[in-house]
Amino acid sequence: MEAGGVGCAASNARSPALDRDAPRATPLPGNLFSRSTMYGKSIRLSRVFPSPGRRLFSVPLDHSLSLGPIDGLESLAPVAIELQSAGVDLLIVTKGAVRELAPVLSPTTLLGVHLSASTSLGPTSHHKVLVGSAAEAASLGADLVSAQVNFGVPEEGAMLSDFGGLVHDCRSLGLPLLCMAYVKKPGTPSVGELQHAARAAADLGADVVKTSYPGSLSALRALVRTTPVPLLLGGGEFAGDDSLLISRVEEVVAAGAGGICIGRNLFQRSPVGPLASRVAALLHPTG
Repeated sequence: MEAGGVGCAASNARSPALDRDAPRATPLPGNLFSRSTMYGKSIRLSRVFPSPGRRLFSVPLDHSLSLGPIDGLESLAPVAIELQSAGVDLLIVTKGAVRELAPVLSPTTLLGVHLSASTSLGPTSHHKVLVGSAAEAASLGADLVSAQVNFGVPEEGAMLSDFGGLVHDCRSLGLPLLCMAYVKKPGTPSVGELQHAARAAADLGADVVKTSYPGSLSALRALVRTTPVPLLLGGGEFAGDDSLLISRVEEVVAAGAGGICIGRNLFQRSPVGPLASRVAALLHPTG
C-alpha cells in the first residue's frame, strides 16, 4: 500500500536475514527442487485464479502501517468479516496484522502477506523497504506474498534490487508473488509509464501485478495486453461515489484484467457489505 503523498520511509538499515546479499533458502537437490516449487506455485495460483471467467476480488488492508489507523481500519477483524461475507477472495495484510485476522479468516479466503513498508511520519514515504521474508510469510500461512515497488523515484533501484531477491525466495518456496507497481513521478502517470512499470514488475518475476487506473477502458485494455501476467486494478484514494467504483470494476471485466486489488474505496465505506456484494457479483459471474 502506498503511504500517500506525505513522506516517510522506514530505516534503510536491515537485518542480515533481509539483506539482498544474505544466503537464500537452501534448494532441494536437482529436479526435485524445481519440480516441487513449480507444483507449489501452480497449485497456489490455481486457487487465486480458479477459472478463466472468474476475476480476483482482493482487498489490501495494510494501510494502517503507512497511514495509521485511518477510517475503516480502526479495528481489522470487523471489516474482514464483512468483506468475507460479501464474497472477497483474498485479503492482504501486514505480517503483524495476521494476529488479528487469523481468528476470523474463513477457510475459503486466501491470505496475502505484504512485506513492504514505509510510514507517512518520515521524509521519504515512497521508499518501500522489505520488513519480512518469504519464509516468514509462508510460516504465517500465506497463499501469496505481496511487495511494492515505486517507479520514478530516486530509491527505485534499491526497491528493484530488493524485489529481485524476493522473487528468488518466493520461487524457492513455491509462493506466488504480487507486485504493487506504482509510478510516483510528479504528475499523473501516462499510460506508457504504467505499461512500463507493470511490464518491468512482470519481467523481474512477479506472478501478479497491481497498478493504477490508466484513465480509460481502451488504456486499460492496452495495459492488460502488454502485461504478461494477471493484472489487478488498484483503487487509490477514497472517492465517495459508489457508481464510479462499479464502473471501474465493469471496465476490469471488459478489459480482460485479472481482477481488482482495492482497499480504501471499499473498507472506508460503512457498511461495506452491500457495495462489496455488488462488486463480487461482477467479478464472479454465475451461469
